[in-house]
Amino acid sequence: MSNVRLSPEQAAAARLEKKGLAEKGISDIHPEGVLLPEEVFFQAVEHSPVAISITDLKANILYVNRAFTQVTGYGEDEVLGHNESILSNHTTPRIVYQALWGRLAQQKSWTGMMLNRRKDKRLYLAELTVAPVINENNDTIYYLGMHRDGSDMHELEQRVMNQKLMMEAVLNSVPASVLVLDEHHRIVSANPSFRALAADLLRDEPLETVVNVIGTKLGSAYHQLLEDRRSFDDKEFSLDYGRSRGRWYSCFGTTIDVKCEEADGFFEQTVRHYVLLMINDITDIRRRQEEVHLNALKALMAEEDLVQGMRETVNGAIHQMQGPVNLLGTAVSMLQRRTGANRDDALLGALEEALAAGNGAMDSMRDAMPAALEESKKPVNINELLRESLALSTERLLAQGITVDWQPALQLPAVIGRERRLRSMFKQLLDNAVDAMSERTVRHRELTIITRGETNGVCCEIIDTGPGIAPALQLKVFEPFFSTKTSGNGCRGMGLPMVHDIVTDHSGTVHIDLSHRTGCRVVVRLPFISSH
Repeated sequence: MSNVRLSPEQAAAARLEKKGLAEKGISDIHPEGVLLPEEVFFQAVEHSPVAISITDLKANILYVNRAFTQVTGYGEDEVLGHNESILSNHTTPRIVYQALWGRLAQQKSWTGMMLNRRKDKRLYLAELTVAPVINENNDTIYYLGMHRDGSDMHELEQRVMNQKLMMEAVLNSVPASVLVLDEHHRIVSANPSFRALAADLLRDEPLETVVNVIGTKLGSAYHQLLEDRRSFDDKEFSLDYGRSRGRWYSCFGTTIDVKCEEADGFFEQTVRHYVLLMINDITDIRRRQEEVHLNALKALMAEEDLVQGMRETVNGAIHQMQGPVNLLGTAVSMLQRRTGANRDDALLGALEEALAAGNGAMDSMRDAMPAALEESKKPVNINELLRESLALSTERLLAQGITVDWQPALQLPAVIGRERRLRSMFKQLLDNAVDAMSERTVRHRELTIITRGETNGVCCEIIDTGPGIAPALQLKVFEPFFSTKTSGNGCRGMGLPMVHDIVTDHSGTVHIDLSHRTGCRVVVRLPFISSH
């Protein structure tokens, strides 16, 4: 509010009492030339919804309007001649009054808050503006005060602020990660738990990158939430944290409809749609489940190993018998071609019986061979299979003092394949690596596992620091019954051939990197969808 300046006529009229002011009827000229009686100005002040008072220079009240009596509870006759301090509760800080009088001394208006007391002793918060009334000589002759009860507004503002502080305290203290996105998918709010999750996942990346990663993990549920505002609950996903073990999360997602706060939305209300994500860490629960799952896997793989071992043993026996049987077949053919005295029918009969017995024995072994376990194809998480294989090999890794450098791809698409066979394949590769590094000559023992997504599929590298495989043998090791192990140790020479068969069954490739000089680097590539 600017300072109030009076013309000589207005200054004279202001000194009159209210009745005299009404009776005088002196007209003033509006800046646009319209004649307005002073009664108009008086009535405008008298009926204003704002409490208005005029005081002398010592703050003694000379005039109050109707709103003043309604707000304060004092009648006009109870305040005229009294000081404005009649309204004070005497708890407003002294510095407020110092600021008020300092501004008035400079002939400037002051606006602020004071704690006042009504006639019935009830307190209220006054939103007060005080301005000096200045005459033609630039002297302050009156003070004009205007105030209204701001208690309800203050209470509402304080309630909103308290609710905001309580909500922030709750969000900042809950262990769940909470994230709010606006209608343009930009981050509006993220609590400390989410920021900690983001720092663990991608320390040097912006929060938006972490949101994109989580959105990718949530898949269609996240896109339906953004595009169709379709809520979801208890959507689980996992994140791999480089060298450490992966973590599991359960996510809740919903939309929040917020009405427009701008003035132009008062009559035609618009709604903005925000997205709320709440992410709970369920790693401990999942790891307990994982322990149960691993125990079941151990039993399952033990059964598979038994079946595979029996198949390999029978195949080995058939392979060993095939040579002598082939020799018997050759001898029988040679004797059958002889005629006359050169033909020894007794020997030929004995050889034919031996050949028939040999073929019969091999047929019996083939019939006795356990059937391979049947398994259908489905989406498979390669990172999960490798993690399970590592967990199954934990005891051996620790016993041999082998450190593991686990570098999983953060986002790795699923492969359509046979889960049990792929797990057995990775377990075989890990076992081979552990065996290679278990030799006494190997001092530095480190197993590195790397996964990454490629254009058409998934690539996995298993690197050990063992003695490696000679270049001349790097193709031969995939042949059945060939082994580089010389210790016996129950070796059947079917490990890498089995790996090759499983990879081929999935239309993939497996090879030993010839350029790798320290240890052995096996590279497995699996397409997203196999052709078999």
